[in-house]
Amino acid sequence: MFSKLKGKVESPSNSSSTSIDEKATLVDDKVYTPFEKPSKDSKLLPEPSLSDDQKAKYQHVLSHFQNEDLTIAISEDNHKHKDKSLYKPLTIDEKSWLTRECFLRYLRATKWNEIDAIDRIELTLAWRREFEIDKFYDKDNGVNGDLVSVENETGKEVILGFDNDSRPCLYLKPGRQNTKTSQRQVQHLVYMLERVIDYMPSGQDSLALLIDFKAHPIGTQGGKIPPVGTGRQVLHILQTHYPERLGKALLTNIPWLGWTFLKIIHPFIDPLTREKLVFDQPFVNYVPSDQLDKDFNGDVNFEYDHDKYWKPMIEISQKNKQRYFERFEKFGSQIGLSEVDLRGEKDELIYPVGQI
Repeated sequence: MFSKLKGKVESPSNSSSTSIDEKATLVDDKVYTPFEKPSKDSKLLPEPSLSDDQKAKYQHVLSHFQNEDLTIAISEDNHKHKDKSLYKPLTIDEKSWLTRECFLRYLRATKWNEIDAIDRIELTLAWRREFEIDKFYDKDNGVNGDLVSVENETGKEVILGFDNDSRPCLYLKPGRQNTKTSQRQVQHLVYMLERVIDYMPSGQDSLALLIDFKAHPIGTQGGKIPPVGTGRQVLHILQTHYPERLGKALLTNIPWLGWTFLKIIHPFIDPLTREKLVFDQPFVNYVPSDQLDKDFNGDVNFEYDHDKYWKPMIEISQKNKQRYFERFEKFGSQIGLSEVDLRGEKDELIYPVGQI
């Protein structure tokens, strides 16, 4: 079954080169910081149209969360056991997370079952509170840049560039692993997912994962399969709390240990997620060369230097978040505002609340 999955190859999109983003830090032709915008040759895929039935289900979900008396659990376990004495109202930070696209992602993930979508969204809100990423800004969360900085000192996860469909790219490089298995590793992955979301341009709400299993001398924990329990926890987080966020996953240089691990966790991977996996295909087929690391035949002479990368990466994300929140307030701090508008430039709403 997994061999069939490995053999699945998608047709690459066309790409062409443009100049390197002027805001990337260039020293001796080396790039040390993320790109802030997609290549001029990257495109946005059109949003699929909705049926009248789907629109009605969307309105049901929106109305549920617009209820001013709504309260939400404080943890996944609390949500499971429905002890409403511990529930708390939505915060302004959480309201800004409850966007038009958020509702649509959960509806698609639940095959347009509006009751399941509501339950899943409430579960994620509870998890975000428990995981301590429910506040809008990095500095206000328990899982923040200071906590997980040590995990990224070798550059094992990097936000760099955008793919052909304007998805921000998150590189995962297990060969640069520098710490032993711990909860902080999971916190680090979640933190980087939250940050790469901040890089999404208006009209894009998914990301690209570029996973390179190649061994690297800087890694101190190479050659080990992550515990299955950790793999399942990460998959649970990705599939339950980040539905429809993965637009593409490119995997390369997979060693036999990597294939072993992938086979072990394969039963836990959602079928829709499997369709987005691309194995051992050139990254340059999916990412414009002017925004692709030279290690993968791109034109970007990227070098990871933690002191030069970590702080600017966070600063760019927080600048984008500040602008997002300012526009959220400008448009009335309403649940159901569109991420297209919140990340956009126009003074008038493209998607007024309730209009999809």
